Amino acid sequence: MTTPDQPDQIAEIADFVRSNMGALNEKMGVELVEVSPERVVATMPVEGNTQPYGLLHGGASVVLAETLGSVAAAVNAGEGRFAVGTEINATHHRSATSGTVTGVATPIHVGRTMASFQIEITDEQGRRVCTSRLSCAILERDPSPKG
Repeated sequence: MTTPDQPDQIAEIADFVRSNMGALNEKMGVELVEVSPERVVATMPVEGNTQPYGLLHGGASVVLAETLGSVAAAVNAGEGRFAVGTEINATHHRSATSGTVTGVATPIHVGRTMASFQIEITDEQGRRVCTSRLSCAILERDPSPKG
């Protein structure tokens, strides 16, 4: 797989993603902090993303995880290619009731057609809240115009 090895190409992808986070990420307050082929980091507030008992909603953790893994896959896909999620799983270790959680995605495997990432989400005390794994298919962009 061709990975973007030029800082300008990685910065371009990161800038594009930051300016096009999508409505769900905007509603949830997800903010990208760091983007590289080896590591993608983002934060998300607990407030506004809780279930009825005041705990961080497990689905919110999964949204953060999928965002991080998808950005990591996009950075690793290379020019003329893009990534789509094919599977995600999550183990919820402990609850978070306030503050901000931070997710870090790192590659498990990056191949020509498939990439998998581990995403660790921690609270402000550095305690593990959730561990997730996302797999993405790496596809070629269709250069022909649709009409």
